[in-house]
Amino acid sequence: MRLHRNLVFATIDSLHLIFNEKIQADKVLKNTLKRDKRWGSRDRSFIAETTYDIVRWKRLYAEIAEVKEPFDRENLFRLFVVWATLRGIKLPDWKQFEGTPTRKIKGSFDELSKVRKIRESIPDWLDELGLKELGKVRWEKELKALNQQAEVILRVNTLKTSLEELQNVLNDQDISTEKIKGLSDAIMLKERTNVFITEQFKNGWFEVQDASSQKVAELLNPEPGMRVVDACAGAGGKSLHLATLMENKGQIIALDIYENKLEELKRRARRNGIHNLETRLIDSTKTIKKLYGKADKLLIDAPCTGLGVLKRNPDAKWKLQPEFLDNIRATQQEILQSYSKILKEGGEMVYATCSILPSENELQVKEFLSSEAGKEFKLQKEQTLYPSETGFDGFYMALLKKN
Repeated sequence: MRLHRNLVFATIDSLHLIFNEKIQADKVLKNTLKRDKRWGSRDRSFIAETTYDIVRWKRLYAEIAEVKEPFDRENLFRLFVVWATLRGIKLPDWKQFEGTPTRKIKGSFDELSKVRKIRESIPDWLDELGLKELGKVRWEKELKALNQQAEVILRVNTLKTSLEELQNVLNDQDISTEKIKGLSDAIMLKERTNVFITEQFKNGWFEVQDASSQKVAELLNPEPGMRVVDACAGAGGKSLHLATLMENKGQIIALDIYENKLEELKRRARRNGIHNLETRLIDSTKTIKKLYGKADKLLIDAPCTGLGVLKRNPDAKWKLQPEFLDNIRATQQEILQSYSKILKEGGEMVYATCSILPSENELQVKEFLSSEAGKEFKLQKEQTLYPSETGFDGFYMALLKKN
């Protein structure tokens, strides 16, 4: 591989913003990739994938390079040197790469890889937490899986096309895909490419949504004509899926505390041709109370640590703090206690997170069921999707029925 100066420098600039300015990696790269219109798909892929790689392995590379945060520009280049050396990439004769200790880098890698928290590149406290909650064997399997690059999964919008038609049209554009066993509307790209520039995406034929995430709406299993509430909708990937399962019939009420996310959902819904969806901003407890006893189905895709989606959000592990976990657990239980009242008698709800920690998942459901509010509910089914077993994101989902 030949390294190009403008691409390497763009990568270094991105790393500075992520590590030192603490800006979200996806937002940084979205802006960086617009910098030069002459860049082709391979150029953009190099910047994005290299940046994510170095973010993912920050601790390991920093230990090998013997640098500490905050990283100045020289130190960022040293991290890049470690990345390139471990991949066998020949470094050009640039002043930034002078005196590269290739042998020392490989020797340090072998030695440091004996220590799990350095080998898998995670903070001490997070390693201790995972070990405590999941046990050594499970935790090591999940860490290894979560450090892999995420696959690109599409969910077919069946309101506009079929899986077979979408596959054929994409194949004509040299975008090869394959079906995913157990999911009727999901296809996976065989090679990474920018699908957002296709006419099919612009016309709402599909959404990019991980396979595990697609199972959440399917577990809730809404029927056309029902009233369904998505209580923590965000930008609405699951709301859109619910709408397609309901064939645009009935009503979906998408709630969130962030107005900008609901605006994004409305834009996505228009592109998808969805018209049975209404957004409501949660600006007080009245928003929730007005819905008590009104819904046939309820989705609580609860805020969480996001440990199950580190494949696609590797910078999240460096931003998480122990106190956040305590706060988010309290929030999860508060949401369960309050929002569960939205259901009618005989209604069903799914509690889901993109975490693999029992304290955010089955233990939260257990606590809810033993509470006064939870006495009306019965657990129908629960499942933890582990990245090491599925190859996709980590998710937990529980289906509960109101008696």
